[in-house]
Amino acid sequence: MITATRFALGAYVPARTLPWPDYSRLFVVGDELGWSIDDDRRRLVARAQRLGYDVAPGRWARFARRQGVFLPNHFDALHERWLSSSHRLGLSYFHGRPGTAGYPEFDRAYETLRAHASRVDRVQVTHAELEELVIAAGVDPAKVFRIPIGIDLERFPFGDAAARSASRAALGVPESAFVIGSFQKDGVGFAAGLEPKLVKGPDVLVDVIARLRAEIPELFVLLTGPARSYGRKELELLHVPPRHLQVADRADLGGVYHSLDVYLVTSRQEGGPKAVLESMATGVPLVTTRVGQAPELVSDRENGLLADVDDADALTAAMRSVYADSQLRERLRAAGRTTAEAYDEVRLDGRWAELFEGFVDRAD
Repeated sequence: MITATRFALGAYVPARTLPWPDYSRLFVVGDELGWSIDDDRRRLVARAQRLGYDVAPGRWARFARRQGVFLPNHFDALHERWLSSSHRLGLSYFHGRPGTAGYPEFDRAYETLRAHASRVDRVQVTHAELEELVIAAGVDPAKVFRIPIGIDLERFPFGDAAARSASRAALGVPESAFVIGSFQKDGVGFAAGLEPKLVKGPDVLVDVIARLRAEIPELFVLLTGPARSYGRKELELLHVPPRHLQVADRADLGGVYHSLDVYLVTSRQEGGPKAVLESMATGVPLVTTRVGQAPELVSDRENGLLADVDDADALTAAMRSVYADSQLRERLRAAGRTTAEAYDEVRLDGRWAELFEGFVDRAD
């Protein structure tokens, strides 16, 4: 009989190895930081259960042998704990281009992948650049699956004029303001974030808003997410004090999007970002750099506006277009929602079923 031990976090875990048949259980292991990676974990657990797999608590993985373990964060997956385990190992490789100045962890992770390419059983990538990078590291192309980050349309409903007014009233956002949204974590760590995480482009975000400040009356910036103090401080110096909402869970973001006039992505590297489809789903015009899966989802001036990385001039011009052209805004809203619907979570289940095939067995 299996006994259990109670850990401080409150989860019961087995006191000895679990006697499950080989590769009959899937473990999805997050980072327990409560933001994007844990959101990926929750969504993947729900997806695997929809597809008919037995999903066990991630904390139990060390008490089992020869099962399937998937980590949505390759930085966590490429550690000795998992590389030396008996489990089949799957991971998401979202971003982290080797050779990026100031990010030695990108080089370490990629070198570890190269050294253990045959040990990795499945890799999810979201766009072509990362697919090529992972295969170049030596991972068998048959084990690499390009699956975009999808969108839960129930959590991110399309917003109309009434939803916009209700959201602004609830958040204390002026009804007449032109509201720019940025909900991506762009500071180092999970504390205040005074040091900018430059791959997310917070310096470019501030530059673009500085250029717009004199042109757009009642310019208002709405931030969410952890580690946003760098951007807050810089915007306050521009006399554009942002509103920073502390949102406990990404599931609560849908209604926050409804208060926006435009969403701005200024990143230099991304796996998604999730905000691309989130803004499209909620009817918020999108302006983004060509990063991550954005170039594969966005057709310029049809369902969003694209600019090259670090091109503050083009980003500023795109923001001016959204502000000045109501017909463009409505076209972006309608076409963006259509794009989001094509990438609904459930519509991507078939791609994930292909990844799981041969990685873990379906439940009887």
